[in-house]
Amino acid sequence: MQNILILLAIYILLNIVSLFAFALDKRKAAKGKWRTPEKKLLLLSFLGPFGAAFGMKMFRHKTMKLKFKLVYLFLALHIVAICAIVMFLADLI
Repeated sequence: MQNILILLAIYILLNIVSLFAFALDKRKAAKGKWRTPEKKLLLLSFLGPFGAAFGMKMFRHKTMKLKFKLVYLFLALHIVAICAIVMFLADLI
């Protein structure tokens, strides 16, 4: 059970980092400063899609770019995976 809580904490942290990465990149874009590379934002979006999707909507950032529409696919895949994990763990308990 402790391992599950550690993994959950890491997952939540990745989503928070993803959210803040989008916020920081939007802020830098508005100020005309050096930006976060898109590859890094996409990687964070894959690892923390809830934070990325929330950040994209909240800050209206990267919403028109085709590559970043993948965030919603990542989000759907994570939801399916989370449901599968919960169902698997429910059988173990």
